[in-house]
Amino acid sequence: MKRNRNLFSMIVMLACSVQLVSAQEKLTLQEAISIALKNNYDIKLVNNDVQIAKNNVNAGNAGILPRLDASFSEGGSIQNTTRTQSSGNQQTLNNVRNSNMSYGVALGWTIFDGLQMFTNYERLKELQKLGEVNAKATILTTISAVVNSYYTVLKEQQLVIARDSAMDVSQLRLRIANNKLSIGRGSKLDVLTATVDYNTDTSAYLQELNLLKTAKTTLNQVLARDLNTDFKVDEVINIDAKLDYTALASQMEQLNPDLQNAFINKKIAELNLKQVKGQRYPVVAVNSGYEFQKSSSPTGFNTQQKANGFTYGVTASLNIFNGFLQRQNERNAKIQISSSELTLDKVKQEISAQLIAAYQNYSTNLDLVKVERNNVDIAKQSLEITLEKYRLGSIAPLELREAQKNSIDAITRFLEAQYQAKLTEISLKEISGTLNIQ
Repeated sequence: MKRNRNLFSMIVMLACSVQLVSAQEKLTLQEAISIALKNNYDIKLVNNDVQIAKNNVNAGNAGILPRLDASFSEGGSIQNTTRTQSSGNQQTLNNVRNSNMSYGVALGWTIFDGLQMFTNYERLKELQKLGEVNAKATILTTISAVVNSYYTVLKEQQLVIARDSAMDVSQLRLRIANNKLSIGRGSKLDVLTATVDYNTDTSAYLQELNLLKTAKTTLNQVLARDLNTDFKVDEVINIDAKLDYTALASQMEQLNPDLQNAFINKKIAELNLKQVKGQRYPVVAVNSGYEFQKSSSPTGFNTQQKANGFTYGVTASLNIFNGFLQRQNERNAKIQISSSELTLDKVKQEISAQLIAAYQNYSTNLDLVKVERNNVDIAKQSLEITLEKYRLGSIAPLELREAQKNSIDAITRFLEAQYQAKLTEISLKEISGTLNIQ
């Protein structure tokens, strides 16, 4: 009786947990992605980097605009002075105060530097594009992580339901075995075997429930929200079964962030060479300004002096020889271009290999989904027929257990096939740069 009371308590606990699951707030995939895009720390950090790169794209930062500086200075001294004149007379002055003050503005503007300033401006634009590409890569990675975590929760949620159904069958079998024993048509061994199988199914259910909770915690972490937030997700895995390899490969060429990153780095390397070559040309600058000066010195020839006025001029400089550094810098810049081209080819090959492998897995998983869906239907029909025969007493408990095991195995394989097909679909869209919230 004590065992039956414990068994009844466990059943009540499981039933309550199922009711709690059904009462949870539903979280859709679109809502999950929106939350992640709003809260994810990596996205916030990379958006800050993009904003900095955007702020840096201006003519002043490139060196195109003139520079205007204002200055002000004021100072003085207190001195004891002894002067000896040519006649031999001496004059001693104590605590003589001297003062000077000046202020003004100065304008400097480089009007030609071998077009380096304009090349630098183009480089700043490319750095902004690079930041935007990196931001896109981070967003795609985040969306992929959200989708993967979301469908992990969905898979575990459906497995919990499947395990719960298996417990119902085991509970029915245990009840039938007890009824047969009570009327003298069954055996104690059947009851004990049914009890062991029911406890086994209960243990599997509890383990699956724990996996579901862990999956929810992982998704909450990706969403950067309270890890204890409870929810339920959709019940069906919708798979896009119409992806075309040729279209994906074309989109990859245009949209893949890694390829775009390598292409922009190649362009930046080319601009660096152009900027280095610009150092062969003279640098011409104009300058102008206004200055006011005032000084006083009681011991001087003039006790007070004031001056103010404009200044202007032109400067030019040309690097004639710097120890062959110019030639060295140009060679290194050309090597950097070659390295960037090799990197671009390498990235393209790696991404193409990933696309081919992912598409092969995608096609295989779609075929597995079809097979396993058919297996689920067959296993379900087999279980229903076997269960009815067991009620009538025409088959042994072992046959029912085997049909029950086949059913749960078929469901598990079907959910895993769907899950893997969805993951490969997401991988293909991430590689091709087309992954979004749809």
